[in-house]
Amino acid sequence: NVLTFEYGEIGHDESGRGVLGGDVVICAPVVEREAREQNKPPKHHYAHLTIHGVLHLQGYDHIDPAEADIMESREIAILKQFHLPNPYLS
Repeated sequence: NVLTFEYGEIGHDESGRGVLGGDVVICAPVVEREAREQNKPPKHHYAHLTIHGVLHLQGYDHIDPAEADIMESREIAILKQFHLPNPYLS
C-alpha cells in the first residue's frame, strides 16, 4: 500500500538541522480496496498511510513490537491533530 525510499540528508534548514529527503509512494488501488474492506473513508486511510510513510523517512520502523508501538502511537497522535480517528481501532 505504501513504499518509502529514503535518500538520507539532503541539506540543512535555517537552524542548521539536517533535512532528510525521500519519496513516499502510495498505491491508490490498494489503498482504496483496503479502505472499503476496513469500512473507513478512503481519505482517512490515505492520511494514515501518508503519515506512516513520512515517519519511515524520519527513521521510525515497525520491525519489532516495541518499535511498532512507538510508531503507531506517533501516527495516532498526528492523526488526532487533524481530527482523524485512530486507524488501529476496528
